[in-house]
Amino acid sequence: MKTALMVAEKPSLAQNLANILSNGKCSTIKGSNGACSVHEWNGTFKNESVRFKMTSVCGHVMTLDFTGRYNNWDKVDPVELFSCPTEKKEATPRLKMPAFLAQEARGCDYLILWLDCDKEGENICFEVMSCVQPYMKGDVTSPLVTFRAHFSAITDKDIKAAMLNLVRPNENESRSVDARQELDLRIGCSFTRFQTKYFQGRYGNLDASLISYGPCQTPTLGFCVQRHDDIQTFKPETFWVLRVTASTSEGRELPLEWKRVRCFEKEIANMFLHCIKEIKEATVVNIQAKEKVKSRPVALNTVELMRVASSGLGMGPYHAMQIAERLYTQGYISYPRTETTNYPENFDLMGTLRQQQGSNKWGAEVRALIANGINKPKKGRDVGDHPPITPMRHASESELEGDMWRIYDYVTRHFIATLSRDCRYTCTTITFNIGTETFSYSGNTLVDAGYTEIMHWQALGKDEFLPVLNVDDVLKAHDHRLVECQTSPPDYLTESEVITLMEKHGIGTDASIPVHINNICQRNYVSIGSGRRLVPTNLGIVLVHGYQKIDPELVLPTMRSAVEEQLNLIAAGRVDFHAVLAHTTEVFRRKFQYFVRSIEAMDHLFEVNFSSLKASGKALSRCGKCRRYMRYIQAKPARLHCSHCDDTYALPQNGTVRIYRELKCPLDDFELLSWSSGHRGKSFPLCPYCYNHPPFRDMKKGFGCNSCTHPTCPYGVNSTGVSGCVECEAGVLVLDPSAPKWKLACNRCDVIINIFEDATRVSVCEQACTTCGAQLVCVEYRAERTRLPAALTEMTACLYCEPSFSALVEKHRAVASRAQGPRGRGSRVRATKGRNKQPKDKMAQLAAYFV
Repeated sequence: MKTALMVAEKPSLAQNLANILSNGKCSTIKGSNGACSVHEWNGTFKNESVRFKMTSVCGHVMTLDFTGRYNNWDKVDPVELFSCPTEKKEATPRLKMPAFLAQEARGCDYLILWLDCDKEGENICFEVMSCVQPYMKGDVTSPLVTFRAHFSAITDKDIKAAMLNLVRPNENESRSVDARQELDLRIGCSFTRFQTKYFQGRYGNLDASLISYGPCQTPTLGFCVQRHDDIQTFKPETFWVLRVTASTSEGRELPLEWKRVRCFEKEIANMFLHCIKEIKEATVVNIQAKEKVKSRPVALNTVELMRVASSGLGMGPYHAMQIAERLYTQGYISYPRTETTNYPENFDLMGTLRQQQGSNKWGAEVRALIANGINKPKKGRDVGDHPPITPMRHASESELEGDMWRIYDYVTRHFIATLSRDCRYTCTTITFNIGTETFSYSGNTLVDAGYTEIMHWQALGKDEFLPVLNVDDVLKAHDHRLVECQTSPPDYLTESEVITLMEKHGIGTDASIPVHINNICQRNYVSIGSGRRLVPTNLGIVLVHGYQKIDPELVLPTMRSAVEEQLNLIAAGRVDFHAVLAHTTEVFRRKFQYFVRSIEAMDHLFEVNFSSLKASGKALSRCGKCRRYMRYIQAKPARLHCSHCDDTYALPQNGTVRIYRELKCPLDDFELLSWSSGHRGKSFPLCPYCYNHPPFRDMKKGFGCNSCTHPTCPYGVNSTGVSGCVECEAGVLVLDPSAPKWKLACNRCDVIINIFEDATRVSVCEQACTTCGAQLVCVEYRAERTRLPAALTEMTACLYCEPSFSALVEKHRAVASRAQGPRGRGSRVRATKGRNKQPKDKMAQLAAYFV
C-alpha cells in the first residue's frame, strides 16, 4: 500500500484536518520532536488504497540568516551585509523540524501540503519539500508526487472539497517571500548594526537595547512622528460663534446653529451680534425632512478586523490576529488573512447564517432575518485571495472566553450585519431667520434600525426632540451671545488610523502590518497612550528627524510601496526574482553608504536630546585597568562605562546588578558584580572584563563566573559546581551566591533547585562522592534553627546520596538525578582537558601567568 504524507502549518490544524478527512477514525502518536503529532488512517487517493499520515510544522521551518562570520557585529563592516552570502537555517533548532519531517517522509509516495493559503504558506510549502526531497520515493518537484490543498475554512465541506481539487504549489509566490526576507535581512541588519553600535557607544539614556531600522517599520514610525510634528507646530486660532436659543410655546428650548458657522474676526462677529441682539423673535422660513441611509458594512477583511479590534475592542492588532488565528485553527471562523471584501458567487450565505439561529445572543435577529429573507450583500473588492472572514460554526460565550469570545462575537455580528437591511432615518431641519441672520435646528427620527440591531454600537441615539412647527411660525428668541473658541490641534494617531495609512501607502501586507506596529512599540519608538494612540518617544522622534535630515526617502512610504509592487510582480511571475533583488539591494547599499558618511547630521540631534555615556548612570565598580570608578548605565541595554579608558562593557540584561562582596577577578583585577533576576530566579557573579572578553578558549562571550573554567578561582565553575544539570546536557549545577536563599542553578538553562532553607553557610567541597561523582556539599546551621539529624549544626555529604539531605532539597527532580548514573561535576572534567590552554586575551594571559 502506498503512503501519502500530509503536512499542515500547526499541530492543532493537523489534528482538525485529520479528524475531518478520516471521519474521526484516525490513530494518533506523538512525533519524535515532541511538538508535533502524527495522525494515520487508511483511505483512497488517485483511485487506489493509501495509508495517510497527517502531521504539521510549527510555522516556518527555515529562516534566512548570514553565514557564520557575518553574524559577528564587532568584526564585520555593516556594508558587507549587502553582498555577503546568506543561508537557510532552522527557524527553531530545538524542534528539530527538518529531521522530524525527513523521518516521517521516509518511503512515502505522495506529499500533500495543507499550509495556510497565502504567500507565506507557499513559502513554507517549498521549505517542507526541500526537507523531505531525499527521503521520498519520488521527485517532490514532480506534479505526480507533490500536491497543494487550497482551503479557507476548517469545515467538512471546505476540507473535503480541497482534497478533491488539489493543485501545484505556487513557486512564484514563494520566491516573492524569499525576496522580501532577503531584502529585509540585508537592509534591516546593516542599518541596525551601524546605528546601534554608533549611538549606544556615545549615549547612555537611549533606553533601547536595539536601535533598529526596518524598510516597513521605519515608514510606520514616520507616520506617527509626522502627526507629532503637526501637533507641535500647530498654532491655535481664535474664532467666535454666534449663539441664540429659541423657545417653543410649551417652553422647550432649542439651541440654534448659526448658518455662517464661525467668524475669525472679532469686530465682524460683534457686528453680527449687534444686528440681532435686540430682535426677540425667530421666524420659521423652511422645514425640510430628508430620509437618510446608514449603509450596512461590506464583508470583513483582515485590515478592517485589526482596525475594529484596536479602536472598538481595545486590543493591539498583533494580539488580535493571534486570537483570530486560534479561532481559525479551531474551526470557529474562516481564514483570517484576506484582503477581499466581496463574497464569492457560490458562497453559502444562508447555510452560514442558519448555524447562528440558536444563539442566545443574536438568535432572535437571525431567525427574523431568515424569515424575512436576507439582503444581497454590498459589493466589495475581490482580490482573488480568500473569501471574507466569516463564522464557520456556532459558539457560545462559555466555549470561548475573554478575547477569543470578543473577536468571535464581532466577526459573527459583522457577518449577520452584511446580510441585514440598511439603517434608515429621517433628518428634519428647521430654518429660522432672526433679523438678517439665518439659523437652523435639526433632529433625527429612526425609521428602520436595520443592521444596527445586530451591530448595536453603531445605532442612532434616541429620537431627538422635534417641535411641530409650520412655516411663518414665530418662536421667542433669547440668550444672544458670542462664544469665543479656539481651533484645536489633531490628536496622536490611533493604531486604527496607522493601519489605514499603511494600507493606503502599501506598507506591509495584511499579515505583516500588525508585526510592524508591534515592533515600533517594543523598540521603545512609540508608547501606547489612551484610546490606543501611538505617541512617539524621544528616541523615535530623533530617529525620524535624523533620517529626514540625511535622506528623507529612508522614512517615506514611497520606497517601500515601490518595493512591494516589485514583490507582487515576482509573485505574479511577471518579473525576474534575481533582477529585483539585485536592483533593490544596490539602491539601498548606496543609501546606506551615504547615510554612514552623513551620520553627523543625525548625531547633532542625539547630542541635544540624550546624555553622553560620561554623564550617564552612577558610579558602581572600579575598572581593572585604571582603578577609577566605572559608571553603571541602567537604561537599556544595561552596561558599564569607564570614561577614563573610554571602554564600555556589556552586562546581562533584565535583572539587578550589584557589587559582589567587593571581590576582584584574579585574572584582570576588575571588581566582581552580582547579577540577579529576582529572589525566585537565578543569580551569578561576573567579571565585567571576562564577560565581554572570554579569557579561555572554551568560554563564550556573555558568560559569568559560574561558567568560567579558571582552575583555582574560588568563584569559577571548578570551585562552585556540584554536578551536571538534571535536564540539559551542557549545563552544570552551580552554587548560587544569593544567600540566605540557598540554591543550585544551572549555568546554561533555567533549572533552579532550592536547598538548605535557613542555613547560615553552604559551600562546595573539593572531595567528590564515590557513588555518583558529584561534589560533596558542606552545610552549617545555627543550633536553634538546624534541620540536620541529631541536632547537628554542620554536615558534609553528597546532596544526592545522603538521605538526611534529601528532605532539605525542595525539588524532587534533583534527587532523581541519581538514577541517571554517575554525573560528576561535568565542567571539572572538561576543565582539566583545557587547563593547559592559554587565555585568549593579552591582559588575561599576563594575569594567568601569575596564577
